[in-house]
Amino acid sequence: MRSASTVVKVQTELLPPRQYDPLPSIWDGEDSELLEKMLQFYPKVEPRNILDATVNSGRFWRNSSREVLGLDINPQCRPDLLGTSQSLPLKSNSFDVVVYDPPHVPNQGKDRQKDFGIRFGLGAKSSIETNYSFSYTYPPFVSEAHRVLRHDGVLFCKITDYVHNHKFQWAHIDFIQAATEAGFHACDCIIKIRKGPIIDTRWKVAHHARKQHCYWLVFRKSHRCE
Repeated sequence: MRSASTVVKVQTELLPPRQYDPLPSIWDGEDSELLEKMLQFYPKVEPRNILDATVNSGRFWRNSSREVLGLDINPQCRPDLLGTSQSLPLKSNSFDVVVYDPPHVPNQGKDRQKDFGIRFGLGAKSSIETNYSFSYTYPPFVSEAHRVLRHDGVLFCKITDYVHNHKFQWAHIDFIQAATEAGFHACDCIIKIRKGPIIDTRWKVAHHARKQHCYWLVFRKSHRCE
């Protein structure tokens, strides 16, 4: 990853003709591998300036040779740029791609396999005033993402629906609505298979399907997808 001072304006360069390599709509593998395929598949120009607006430990870029500006609100993650994704301290029209991975489970405790507070950067719980959801953070972020992306720039968002307070929380629908209202064109959706479902030890019996998937949503700063 690189520092904010190294982000410079570059001339757009059309990708050379290449053999069509279809991208599957269901992915059973690592996020880092899928993200690299998405970076090769969706941008109309070779992406030079890439922002990860919620970089955390940088696991999306494991084994990647790409230069990425990583922003995070947690100083312990040692991001390139310390700040919040709801108010990006960056110039307008300066990025080709923005990657976003918001907290997936606002009030999830520890399960038998992973601590979501550490892995997903969950710094606070969502309250009843926000309907036990983090969807209120989506509009300010997508507005900022739209601002910093160049025309035809691409936004990738990894997001998960979940059940809380006996209600199904349609996080991916909330995000699509917020991004569309901000001026993005919703272009694609990839279902990412998990190795196992999320199971909170407090609720061993649940009358809903255990979520063993999440979504990668694709948006373009344009009036069309292609």
